[in-house]
Amino acid sequence: MNRSAREAAIALAAVAHEQGGYFTTKQAIQAGYGYRHLDYHETAGNFERVGHGLYRLPTVPPAEHDDLIRITLWSRDQKDVPQAVVSHESALTLHELAELLPNQIHLTVPPKFRKSTPRGCVLHKASLTAEDIEERGGFRVTTPLRTLLDAAAGNVSQEQLEQAVRQALSRGFVRRAKLLEAIQGNPRYGRLRDLLEGTKITTR
Repeated sequence: MNRSAREAAIALAAVAHEQGGYFTTKQAIQAGYGYRHLDYHETAGNFERVGHGLYRLPTVPPAEHDDLIRITLWSRDQKDVPQAVVSHESALTLHELAELLPNQIHLTVPPKFRKSTPRGCVLHKASLTAEDIEERGGFRVTTPLRTLLDAAAGNVSQEQLEQAVRQALSRGFVRRAKLLEAIQGNPRYGRLRDLLEGTKITTR
């Protein structure tokens, strides 16, 4: 597709604004830029190179979750499709289900993911389904249900897990019956089962 410089700029800006100002080399080419154009605009200061095959429009203000958008784009595969999903403690924080201040970004990636773990990140390997994922602005996060399951099987304290379950149930993020169904017969979720079947967690 041949586009004028203006049309290419409009197309690229539309993509970048959905991703906190970021765009990949492949997205720029699809918008109508060539490799020489990328080099030119980087030298001119119109584009900022922030990683391998990853750029940013400096005129776009950083998004609220700039770090999550950037790490999501870092995780893209050879087809330019992001693989990482924000999960575990990081997802609990995003859903405001627990009062955590994680100093690392927790991500779930496919079992065959091979990129080295970036500094400040923790990678969990698992196969997620479409029902496990919510779309956010420029990144994806595990649903409250999947997040609670991951927390129960992970290193979240019992106190934080109980708070997260209470919040999720009281705010209608998940139903108690759905949680019980999800953990049925799986020993990994013993902590969660104890909370739901005991007297500590009640619902209206």
